[in-house]
Amino acid sequence: MRSIWWEEVELPPRGSLSGDLRADAAVIGGGFAGCLTAYLLQREGLRTVVLEADRLGSGQTGGTTAKITSQHGLIYDRLITQLGPALAGQYARANQRAVEQYKALVETEGIDCDLQEQPAYLYTTQSPTALQREWSAAVQLGLPARLTTATDLPFPVAEALRFEKQAQFHPLKFLRGVARGLTVYERTPVLRVEGNTLITDRGRVSAGKVIFACHFPFVNFPGLYFARMHQARSYVLALEHTRRLEGMYYGIDPDALSFRMAGDALLLGGGEHRTGDNAAGGRYDRLRRAARRYWPDSRETAAWSAQDCVPQDGVPFIGQFAASRPDWYVATGFQKWGMTTSMAAAHILADAILGRANDCAAVFSPHRFRLRASLGTLAQDMSVTARSLVRSYFGAAKDPAGEMPPGWGGVVELNGQKAGLYRDKEGQDHVVGVRCPHLGCQLTWNADERTWDCPCHGSRFDHTGALLSGPAQKDIRP
Repeated sequence: MRSIWWEEVELPPRGSLSGDLRADAAVIGGGFAGCLTAYLLQREGLRTVVLEADRLGSGQTGGTTAKITSQHGLIYDRLITQLGPALAGQYARANQRAVEQYKALVETEGIDCDLQEQPAYLYTTQSPTALQREWSAAVQLGLPARLTTATDLPFPVAEALRFEKQAQFHPLKFLRGVARGLTVYERTPVLRVEGNTLITDRGRVSAGKVIFACHFPFVNFPGLYFARMHQARSYVLALEHTRRLEGMYYGIDPDALSFRMAGDALLLGGGEHRTGDNAAGGRYDRLRRAARRYWPDSRETAAWSAQDCVPQDGVPFIGQFAASRPDWYVATGFQKWGMTTSMAAAHILADAILGRANDCAAVFSPHRFRLRASLGTLAQDMSVTARSLVRSYFGAAKDPAGEMPPGWGGVVELNGQKAGLYRDKEGQDHVVGVRCPHLGCQLTWNADERTWDCPCHGSRFDHTGALLSGPAQKDIRP
C-alpha cells in the first residue's frame, strides 16, 4: 500500500556504492533526518555521504502525513511536570524553530513542495480539562496557542487548542529538493559499523563522523536503544469528494481521528496500536466507517500506514550515540512528529559535529535516564518483551494449521512444530519461522497489512518472511 505522495512524485534514482571511499561524515538513512543533516554538514564544507538501504524516502518519510508543527499532542504540560520548565522550553523552542527553518529553507533553495501555512489543532469531544492544562503549559513556554470551539471538523468539539503559523507540505517534493545536491548511495544497506568504518556488501566507507538516522538503530550495543523504546503503527486513508477542511487536526480522545487536506484529498488517520498487536485487524475498516459517516459520497483513493518509534520518556534521542563512541551520532524516537523533529535533529547534530553549542540539545540527550518520566512505559515494554520471549522459546501454538481459514494468518502447529502461516485467499500456504532474527521475540500476524510484526522492537516482514523494516537486518528463517 503506497501513500499518495508516491503516486504524485518519482524521485530520481541514485546509484549504489561501488567500492571503498572516505568521507568527513557518513549518514545511515535517506529519510528526512538523514538528508537534512547531510545538507547542513555539506553546506558547512564537510564531505558527506548518505547510505540508504532502499530508496530515498522509502522508509517512514514516504508514509508521513507531513504536518510541520510544534504541537505534539498532550506533551508540554507533561514535560513541565516531569522535566521542569527549562527542559520543556528547549523542546518547545527546538520544534517551533523548526517550523520557521522549513519555511526559510524552502525559500532559500527554491523548493516547490506545496508548502502552506496552516493552524494546527488538538481537539476533544469529551472533557476539555487536559486541553486547558496543555494550553496553559504551551503559553508558559511561549508557543502561539489559544483555546477555541470553532473548527472545520464535521462534528462539534468540547474544546480545541489552536497553534498558529504551523505548516504542511508534500514530503517527497521537499525531499527531492533538499537532496538534489547530496551524494547519496541507494540500495546500499549498512550491515555493521566497526569504529569509523561502515561495512556494506558493496564496499566500505571510512568516515570521521557516523550518523545513525535510520529510524531505529540496528546496533544494539552500546546505546541499548532497543531497550529504551518500542514502535507503534497508525493508518491513513486519502479521500476525495469531502468537504474541504482548513487546518490540521489531531484528536486526544481514545480512538480519535486526525485530519488534514493534501491538495483536493482529505487525509483521515487513526487506528494507532503497538507494533505486533493487530492480529484481529480492522483498522482500515474503522477509518472507512468514519468516512462513510461524515462524507457518504466520498471516495477512497489510497490507504497506507506508518510506523513510529516511541521513547519511554516521550522525548526523542538526538546527539552522541554513546559515550564510548564519541564519533557516532543518533537521531531516533520521533513518535508521530518526525517532520519538525527531523529538522531540529539535523541542527542539533550538525552543531555537535561542528563543535558549536546548541541551546536545545540537553533535553534530547541520548545519555539521559529519567526514571520518573520513563517508569510506566518501561514497565510495559519489559512486560511485552518478556511475554514474547517466553512464547517464542516455550509457548505452544494455539491452533493446528488445518484450521486456518483462507485470507488469514497466525502462529500454528505444523508437522509437530510451531510456525507462522498465511493462507491466502486462493488457499495457498506461505510458511515462515516465528522468531524475529533481531533478538528472538515471537512474531505476530498483522491482519490489516498481511505482515509479520515484532511486538518487542517493531521489525516487520512480509508474508513470505522478507524483511520490510528493522531493527532486524535479515529475513525470517523458513
